Amino acid sequence: MIPDEDLGPAWLRDYGHTDFGDIEADILAMEEFAARLKADVEQNYSPRALEVTDTMLTTLPPADERFSELHLFLAAHERAQDTALQNVYNYANGTYGFATAAREVSEQYRGADAYARARVTDVHAGLRIAGILPAGEGQI
Repeated sequence: MIPDEDLGPAWLRDYGHTDFGDIEADILAMEEFAARLKADVEQNYSPRALEVTDTMLTTLPPADERFSELHLFLAAHERAQDTALQNVYNYANGTYGFATAAREVSEQYRGADAYARARVTDVHAGLRIAGILPAGEGQI
């Protein structure tokens, strides 16, 4: 057994040992959040994402071979275009996946005993299945 003086301050002794898996998730709020988030992506983000995508796919004219700085700029510009396109794509898919995970968790636990059954660990599991939360993250 460890002597009290080696345990650290009393207020810090249980740090990291709390089981947050017993915190209840608000199913109705989660369901409403999922519906609003999904609608927002479909109504507000997706149409504009197509405009951004079309704009970002614009190809710049080639540079004169004698202008090396312009070649460097064009290469950096192309990398920026690729990154922007990936961000647009990943935001839409990630947000949509997050909304889907929230909806699925709420559907699983809808009912009279839902508040007693739905736990944060279940929400994390739903997010991992949807690909939003990497394996191993959110585990307590």
